[in-house]
Formats: sequence, structure tokens, C-alpha cells
Amino acid sequence: MATINLNLISGRTIQQGVAIESGKEKPSYRTACGIIELDPSDLKKLGAWKNTNVRVTSDYGSVVVKAIETTQGPHPGLGFIPMGPWANAIVNPNTYSTGMPTFKGTPVKVEVAIKEPILLGIELVQKLCEVK
Repeated sequence: MATINLNLISGRTIQQGVAIESGKEKPSYRTACGIIELDPSDLKKLGAWKNTNVRVTSDYGSVVVKAIETTQGPHPGLGFIPMGPWANAIVNPNTYSTGMPTFKGTPVKVEVAIKEPILLGIELVQKLCEVK
């Protein structure tokens, strides 16, 4: 299976704001935030169709999200995950005393993960908080 390397950024989206009002534990929040926007050329390099589950891995963690075609761009080599538990699982947790992690410029590896589920926000947080 193909793997691509990208520069990941995160930020707020309108869809995220709407979904958060119904609750972070709801499927609508996962639909809005458990995604990665990719350039069509990067989807092609990955050998993935739109709406394919992918595993995004950084030095800080790994998470399964749905790959969708970017709504902004074109921006080959750049992935976007809305702010939320899915982005938090893979960005540098160091806040440099600001209280907010750096949500821009995280190097990531993306690979197809068709058989892996995208967890609900609450499930992901529970998984990340498990004592090892």
C-alpha cells in the first residue's frame, strides 16, 4: 500500500462549529472533524478515492480519519484536519507556555486504512487516555 508524506495544518471550520453545538460525542462531530482534506494529486499518489479511511501518523501519535478532497486549494503536499481530538492526537502537545499547541506544520505520514474505523470523539479520547 502506498504512503505519502505531508505537512499537516489544523484550524477551525464552520462545519466543526455547527457540529460542536450538538455535542462532541455525536457522529455529526466525527463527520465534521474526523477528516483530512487532501489535494486531488495527493489522493492519487496515495491510491485512494475520496471518502477512504486513512491512518495519519506523526512523531506524536496516530489516528484514523476519512480522506476527502480539499475544499481550498490546490495545495499539494498539505493536509488539513479540523481542530478537535483527531488533530490533537497527532500534533505536538508542547504549548510553549501559551496553553495552545502548535497546529501548523506537523510532518505526517498518510496511508490507506480501509478496514480501520474512525472513532467517535469520546472513543478516541478514551483510547488516548488509556494507561499503558
